[in-house]
Amino acid sequence: MTAAALLILGGFLLLVVGAEALVRGAASLALRLGVSALVVGLTIVACGTSAPEMGVSVLAALGGSSDIAVGNVVGSNIFNVAVILGVAALICPIACNAAFIRRETPLMIGVCCLVPLAAWAGAGSVGAGGMLTRWTGGALVLLGVGYTALMYRASRRENAKIHEQFEQGAAPGEPAEKARRRPVWADILYILAGLALLVVGSRMLVGGATTVARSLGVSDLVIGLTIIAGGTSLPELATSVVAALRKQPDIAVGNVVGSNIFNVLFILGVTALIEPVGVSREVMVRDVPAMIAVAALCLPMMATGRRITRTEGAVLLTAYAGYVAWLIIGARGAI
Repeated sequence: MTAAALLILGGFLLLVVGAEALVRGAASLALRLGVSALVVGLTIVACGTSAPEMGVSVLAALGGSSDIAVGNVVGSNIFNVAVILGVAALICPIACNAAFIRRETPLMIGVCCLVPLAAWAGAGSVGAGGMLTRWTGGALVLLGVGYTALMYRASRRENAKIHEQFEQGAAPGEPAEKARRRPVWADILYILAGLALLVVGSRMLVGGATTVARSLGVSDLVIGLTIIAGGTSLPELATSVVAALRKQPDIAVGNVVGSNIFNVLFILGVTALIEPVGVSREVMVRDVPAMIAVAALCLPMMATGRRITRTEGAVLLTAYAGYVAWLIIGARGAI
């Protein structure tokens, strides 16, 4: 048990460090190529902070742990909105100034709704559960590519003030001008080192969490939805908290919205392309609706004063506490 706990802790640490290195290197390279910091902030940073979820879900699927593969993505999306936006709003009320963020939020809800549709399409029915096949995985990835292209076009229409705001926070804790001055070889080294750390960290985290879950009689699904989902969301948490502390709330909410879209389209899509995964009935009737409901909560919050207040942040955190309590009660009832 001690060895498994050390594996989990070490895996978390490597995932956070690896994601940070990957984001720094990729964001700097993109800026050198003339890609705006706004696009970097909501595509590369969002994708980079979702890299831990990618590593964990792919390795879990290859290892036959479909519940961890799917639960990690669904749980991360719930954690991102309820906990990360909740904490960021408590630190600094999140004013949603950029028009594209208000457009992206309904898109995030729609993408979350694709999960049950894709699972049912793969299974051929709306029955007990679902299946994410290679065909549905490929469709999700293609939608992700289209989304990224649309993001690039939409960002070009944003005003100079929004671009300047994102320019100051294109990479977590690193101004864009400093990133541009770094040698190209250093950026490449950051990317390679980040990818290597993500692979090793993912293996450690999946192995340790699976061992602990089975020794305690807790299902892989609950572990994936809570411990692994929270752990792989640490990069998003760090990015959004830093953005909130630096009074850049659009980056905080943009990182969450972008990451949630990437999680479904790219992570579930790539995972299913590599290894088709089953989606249990439990996930379909409890966790996927919870993911969609939490995402939908963002709309009225943004519509009232175009900001997420500290009170609304507390509501999001309370909702997550209720969800975890629901999971625990359900797990005890199953034992």
